Amino acid sequence: MNKNVLHILSQRPFLTGSGVTLNALVSHASRAGWDQNVIIGIPADSPSPALDTVDSGRIHPLVFGRGELDFAVPGMSDVMPYPSTRFSEMDATQIKTYLNAWTKHLSTVISTCKPDILHTHHVWLLSALMKDIAPDLPVVTQCHATGLRQMKLCPHLAGKVRKACAGNDRFLALHSLQAEELSETLNIPEERIRIVGAGYNDQLFHNRGEAVRNDRAILYVGKYSSAKGLPWLLEAVERLAKRIPDLRLHVAGSGSGREAETLERRMERMEPTVVLHGQIDQSKLAELMRCCAVCTLPSFYEGLPLVLVEALACGCRLVSTSLPGVIDQLLPHIGPVIELVPLPAHSKLDHPDPENPAAFVDDLETAIETALNAPPPDRNVYTPDGLLAPFTWAAVFKRVEKVWKELL
Repeated sequence: MNKNVLHILSQRPFLTGSGVTLNALVSHASRAGWDQNVIIGIPADSPSPALDTVDSGRIHPLVFGRGELDFAVPGMSDVMPYPSTRFSEMDATQIKTYLNAWTKHLSTVISTCKPDILHTHHVWLLSALMKDIAPDLPVVTQCHATGLRQMKLCPHLAGKVRKACAGNDRFLALHSLQAEELSETLNIPEERIRIVGAGYNDQLFHNRGEAVRNDRAILYVGKYSSAKGLPWLLEAVERLAKRIPDLRLHVAGSGSGREAETLERRMERMEPTVVLHGQIDQSKLAELMRCCAVCTLPSFYEGLPLVLVEALACGCRLVSTSLPGVIDQLLPHIGPVIELVPLPAHSKLDHPDPENPAAFVDDLETAIETALNAPPPDRNVYTPDGLLAPFTWAAVFKRVEKVWKELL
């Protein structure tokens, strides 16, 4: 009889890094013969949830925006690609309602599905409920960096989260620096943490065929957010466009809230230099990557930025801030094709204000111009059988499955 794993994500699938991870793990687990059920959080106006290889009857959504949960799905980042509620702005009544609703929902699904193992995403409120609800089931908690950040944004909730999450059996980290932070934050031995990294879909993201690449096209993929470095990227592009009249910045993503609306209006004023594509699916994103020369990630915070691996697999050179995950996991494999921008000091978590914004823009401008003038990556080297092998979802799943089997 196959073992049954219950995947648990507090927000929508697909639209964020953790949502993409969920779908990839579910797909590979299906191929490996695991029975699976999935719990997610969705808005009331969302279409029926679907994952690649799981029947709809095995997907168990908790619906927000109606009844007691009369607020938008809380997001693990303060700016999400869809309407969401910020944990830092939820009052005590909302937090209590949120936790009670999840406790009831989780208890019902666990009782019905009888899983052998629980796989939760994010070291945050939902993962902190697991041992109270199912004390005898092994719990694997996957860290995507945002849970650790929420502890800093919501210190009034962090104490209980740390204490409760520390009781979970195993933790999956993106890189070694994150593993160290997890160990210190939860006061757990590093022996309970496994580094599994993150993966990319090598069937979608590839450089095969003959795409028409614009050698003056730059790509940004992500939310309309200051935390992603977008305002400073736009300033750098404005400067570059004065010297490179046919320069184009393609923006794939979206956002919600006042900050996102302000950035969107700014980008609309920059047309045709800026081309807005909105939120696009993975297939269209891969096509766009194959048409661009450079993919840039000016973000202040990330776990392991998968978009860089995806873009490289499609033939882009890369520009990124010196994020810990980039330095620890990506640089040893892809160093020759990435330009690093020093990560600036900033004043407030998730609301960056570089101490020297002009220097940050200068560094971005220089890095992008250098990348535009460099030759494209060797398509015979950066492949799923070559230097990108550790980053395929198949490789990541093998590392995750090993942890499941250890616990069972």
